[in-house]
Amino acid sequence: MRRWQNIYDQLRLSPNRELWVASQACPGTGDFIGNDRIQTSSLELPAYISLKGTPLKHVLVADDDVAMRHLIVEYLTSHAFKVTAVSDSGQLKRVLACEPVDLVVLDFNLGREDGTDIVRNLTMKWDIPIIAISGDRLEEADRVVALELGATDFVSKPFGMREFLARIRVALRRRPISPQAKDRRSFHFSGWTLNLRQRQLISEESDEVKLTAGEFNLLVAFLERPRDVLTREQLLLASRVRGEEVYDRSVDVLILRVRRKLEADPANPRLIKTARGAGYFFDADVGIQHGDNGRLANSPYDNRMRVGHGPSPV
Repeated sequence: MRRWQNIYDQLRLSPNRELWVASQACPGTGDFIGNDRIQTSSLELPAYISLKGTPLKHVLVADDDVAMRHLIVEYLTSHAFKVTAVSDSGQLKRVLACEPVDLVVLDFNLGREDGTDIVRNLTMKWDIPIIAISGDRLEEADRVVALELGATDFVSKPFGMREFLARIRVALRRRPISPQAKDRRSFHFSGWTLNLRQRQLISEESDEVKLTAGEFNLLVAFLERPRDVLTREQLLLASRVRGEEVYDRSVDVLILRVRRKLEADPANPRLIKTARGAGYFFDADVGIQHGDNGRLANSPYDNRMRVGHGPSPV
């Protein structure tokens, strides 16, 4: 607590009400993150704790416009948010990797980086609301692309800060409760490992294979019930992402994409197989590890096959 009190004192006494920190923002990094400065501010309350004793919501702002970063930090911290501000996607990912974040504000024109690529990469790995902001890309097509890639909202610059604050609060209220967010299980199958907390799929050669949110959810549904035949309706519900509209045939497309990433020969799959007229099933032994040092155990659903009609009894 004393360390955070010192940070708070420096924030309070700083002439421009800001503090540039690195190890405090990401403990254990030992230096400025990427040799760059990361702006962290929570001016109203020390230790990022509200008067009710609950942690402040953490907003991560990525914008290469210094004036805009300062404006957002000042305004949000005055409304009881913890705010971390960065200037590029590298810093953005490093903060996300080492500290819980409740919402990301992303400049869609982040220097020379393409905002569509950044949004796509964020939604593949983190289940977190993203508000895209832009002063240049104002066409309807840009807004549609950002939203289809997983952004929660798109706000054109210049914008009023009161409305912007309202949009942030709405996005935080709508944030889905992800059962994988605190799930420390890892699934092991046929040389592959899927870590739920880190949302990472690792191959036998220790290479990470990127999954979209829908692909990730679909694979988890299969791994939780290996050799159970799951209907399209069950897989449709399992792979749904943030309430987006999905269709019956989109399950087939998702399965095709996952097969291409898992299978040596997607045309003759060994793992995700089709049960004609019934659905699909995952045909492999699955081990489950609880936590980083937990014991590896077999799935309770191994060595069984039946058409799924809701949760199977253990």
